[in-house]
Amino acid sequence: MIFKVIYKDKKPIMRQSQLFTRTKKEAPSDEVAKNAKLLIRAGFVDKLQAGVYTYLPLGLRVLKKIENIIREEMNTVGGQEILMPSLQPKENWQTTGRWDTMDDLYKITDTSGRENALGPTHEEIVVPLAKQFISSYRDLPFSTYQFQNKFRMELRAKSGILRGREFIMKDMYSFHRDEADMVAFYEKMKAVYTRVFERVGIGATTFLTYASGGSFSKYSHEFQTITSAGEDFIYICDKCHLAVNKEIIEDQGNACPQCQSKDLRTETSVEVGNIFELKTKYSAPFNLSYKDEEGKDQTVVMGCYGIGLGRVLGTVVEVYGDDNGLVWPAEIAPFSVHLVELGNKDDKTVREEAQKLYDELTRDGVEVLWDDRELRPGEKFAESDLIGIPLRVVVSAKTLAAGTFEIKNRATGEVFMVERAVLLEQCNQCKVK
Repeated sequence: MIFKVIYKDKKPIMRQSQLFTRTKKEAPSDEVAKNAKLLIRAGFVDKLQAGVYTYLPLGLRVLKKIENIIREEMNTVGGQEILMPSLQPKENWQTTGRWDTMDDLYKITDTSGRENALGPTHEEIVVPLAKQFISSYRDLPFSTYQFQNKFRMELRAKSGILRGREFIMKDMYSFHRDEADMVAFYEKMKAVYTRVFERVGIGATTFLTYASGGSFSKYSHEFQTITSAGEDFIYICDKCHLAVNKEIIEDQGNACPQCQSKDLRTETSVEVGNIFELKTKYSAPFNLSYKDEEGKDQTVVMGCYGIGLGRVLGTVVEVYGDDNGLVWPAEIAPFSVHLVELGNKDDKTVREEAQKLYDELTRDGVEVLWDDRELRPGEKFAESDLIGIPLRVVVSAKTLAAGTFEIKNRATGEVFMVERAVLLEQCNQCKVK
């Protein structure tokens, strides 16, 4: 967390006056994507160049919450977290044949003439790694995952953080003794991914989508979220809560793959995750095998499972952002409560009450961003809407005189006055459990 903080009783106080970043009144003129415009204006990200962004303190808090949700769900199926290098030897990519066939692969050469790739994915690294530890059927199955920067030579980087040239991805790889075991784990991962997208707030508009399996299998599966910013086109069966990607709908008989209904609706969408049955696509070239109960060598069967963290974050912005700014679902919001203090430097009563309320909420485990700046109320309210924290609480001389506090629900826009006990209850309901 990159916050400049003030300490009182050894606890960090998140004061907005100490946040080194600022909001902007206008988005950069070269940005066309809603997610980039709002995130840059609200001070969550900074654009370095097309497709490359810095996550600023507020944006990093959201990104880390998405990461932690994914980590928790990967751990529920026994995933073991590692961290693999981004710098990958040419030889590994030659082994799979992808050095010369992958068009968006960044290739670099050092002064000694040694060639490497900046990893867009990690099959070429994880398979040789696993080979060191797999020898017997007793070593299987297992799965391993990481959160790592990826690099792809994306020439159409015009969708903000939805389509980047450098981005963070969670990629998981599973290793199995046979296809049946892989398929059983693959089915579990469908449910795991569904929970991830429900927790980040886009479950209702995200669909398990049948897509072409390419050289791996008949199908792969994408998780597509409906949004007008999407570049994909899907056919949705509302009865089964499934979809089919445009590229394979004719092969599917223009029908739902589960119930065979042809009553499908079409939507534009963005892919927020995908899962593939790799089978022996990458294990075979590296001779990744194990000895079965009879001592015979068998090729390890694999699956892989990816989620782009920035893409998920950007998709949430596309789905929920409104004319006033960002609107964060509770579980990934940078803070649960935006405490807005309206007073002046000569009136210590408001400051003291704001401090008291801040202390009480934080003791209860509520994450609070305290706007202690000397700005006009209208400026503070506009920035609060732009930043999009779920609950805004106002402390002012007016509210103190009435013995109440003003609360605004950012998602609904509802504003109401409550007594202290109700305020504390509302704030605690808003915090992430």
